[in-house]
Amino acid sequence: MDVLSDRINNLSTSQTLAMAAKARELKAEGKDIISLSLGQPDFNTPDFIKEAAKKAIDENYSSYTPVEGYAELKEAVSKKFKRDNNLDYKPSQIVVSTGAKQSLYNIAQVMLNDGDEVILPAPYWVSYFEIIKLSGGVPVTVPTSVDTDFKITAEQLEKAITPKTKMMWFSSPCNPSGSIYSKEELTALAAVLQKHNIYVVSDEIYEHINFTGNYCSMGSIPGMIDKTITVNGVAKAFAMTGWRIGYIGAPEFIAKACTKIQGQVTSGANSIAQRATIAAVDADPKVLNHMVTAFHKRRDLIINLMNDIDGFKNNIPEGAFYVFPDISAFFGKTLNGIEIKNADDFAMYLLEHANVATVTGAAFGNPDCIRISYATSEEQLTEALRRIKEAVAIKKEATV
Repeated sequence: MDVLSDRINNLSTSQTLAMAAKARELKAEGKDIISLSLGQPDFNTPDFIKEAAKKAIDENYSSYTPVEGYAELKEAVSKKFKRDNNLDYKPSQIVVSTGAKQSLYNIAQVMLNDGDEVILPAPYWVSYFEIIKLSGGVPVTVPTSVDTDFKITAEQLEKAITPKTKMMWFSSPCNPSGSIYSKEELTALAAVLQKHNIYVVSDEIYEHINFTGNYCSMGSIPGMIDKTITVNGVAKAFAMTGWRIGYIGAPEFIAKACTKIQGQVTSGANSIAQRATIAAVDADPKVLNHMVTAFHKRRDLIINLMNDIDGFKNNIPEGAFYVFPDISAFFGKTLNGIEIKNADDFAMYLLEHANVATVTGAAFGNPDCIRISYATSEEQLTEALRRIKEAVAIKKEATV
């Protein structure tokens, strides 16, 4: 008889966190590892947000918080949704959680029954797949490629739908590809979702890290607000990953259900972090321009550097801070005596022979790619890509 549950034994470890842990391990052994595996902005949280947190401490915000979040924060989030996304969510439709990851888990737990299918355009964020499985759902992946800018079409969506389809989950800007769905593309997908009465989780955590000058939320498409659960938070755009605040806007019955489950699992999110988040979401998004400009510059830098590496095939990501190159040209080749059979092998090869940590694309549902985060300095990126180019080029020459 197993001591541990089937539930945990069937759950995969997060590959992004696993690679980050391996990189830390090697650093502790004295190796000069450049980690490009985590989506962790290298900026500090803006001072005005830190000041709001200090003020909250001085004002003794140290008691339990309402399960669904402070009323003032829910009001601020409601206004932010209207201001930035043209979304009409009342405060009663907002639920604040301990990070957007908990928001996603809450949604899966309250909406999925055993056997319900959830469509995942691939690549998808690593935890979608496992959260859905953990909640009894069945992930149904719809493949894309670098040639289609890693976006699905309405026709692909239609073909993936079965009588068991309950939801679709996706992110835009996408983690890991950086792709952004346009209003026209979302409208075409929305028509299919409405036709089949399917709910959609729109993960918009990277909305402000966007190089297009335009952004469209799925819930703003006519007819979609009652079928969309919009997930967002302050971790990425405001460099607040450790503050652990995410939130949703949803139909009220779903928001109430998420509050119900959260009340039994964690209760309300951190009091000080919530008060700081009020300052963040109240702020004009222009306060983030310096970070967005830096990410844009890094995007251009890393794409230019990757274009000089034989075997890397790239799209031009329009947002977030990742690139997702297709590296399948290396499959079947031997580098430094190591056969590269798949993206797992390639990512491990880069860690061991270039001292650069990336993440296999298999974890995101696309086994031809690897994810590289450029949420670090230009100097680190330049050195990392130099190492990768050298490791790959030298080893290829050695096999000739």
